[in-house]
Amino acid sequence: MIDMKKFIEVGMGSFMISHGYDQKNNEIEERVVVDGFSKKLVAVNRIKSVSEKYILTDYLDGRWIYWEYEESYEEVKQMLSDAY
Repeated sequence: MIDMKKFIEVGMGSFMISHGYDQKNNEIEERVVVDGFSKKLVAVNRIKSVSEKYILTDYLDGRWIYWEYEESYEEVKQMLSDAY
């Protein structure tokens, strides 16, 4: 059975994938814009940071993904606190 404390449920929207850096040290970004938010279960151990606009998680092959989220910063902070 999945330990639900290791996940938080968050409304996720548009996102940006960081694919690394080019030869001139410029970040290579892919932006995806979606209408609205959809609920996702996010593994707490994949979350690297939370800002007032984005949840940064690790992604496939060493990439990073910045997710816009629907909840308030304080709500996400509380969810993470409750997960531990």
